[in-house]
Amino acid sequence: MGKIVKALCAALLMVGLSACAATYRNHGYVPTEVDLQSLVVGRDTRATVEQTIGRPSTNGVERDDSWYYIQSRVKNFAYRAPKVESRELVAISFSENGTLANIERFGLERGRVVPLSRRVTETSIRDFGLIQQIIRNFGRINVGQTLDDSP
Repeated sequence: MGKIVKALCAALLMVGLSACAATYRNHGYVPTEVDLQSLVVGRDTRATVEQTIGRPSTNGVERDDSWYYIQSRVKNFAYRAPKVESRELVAISFSENGTLANIERFGLERGRVVPLSRRVTETSIRDFGLIQQIIRNFGRINVGQTLDDSP
């Protein structure tokens, strides 16, 4: 009888301790880096992006020029409040003609959003207006070369 009680107490203790194990919930979907590497900025369109990695659950609020893929992992432990272990966001932007413009990956580190990787279409045009560009170019004029009459 004593062995049965000890075995029953040991089993009850094991079940009680296993109930204290943390549980994790995964929400959302973020494409893998391999899938994102197969996309070419400036060439792929919404249709090819959708075929390659799927359509997201979230897109731009006012305009449909950006797609957002969000994934988070939440830890639940006993009576404690749930804690976000990791959060990742992939933002894919499209240009006005529908081609892929940007691919950006962000993470959550210590409660702060951190850029993990970016693939952005490079352009030589900056966000200056016409007048600002003209004024900025005045410093680049070399008067000596402009007035030089040699052939």
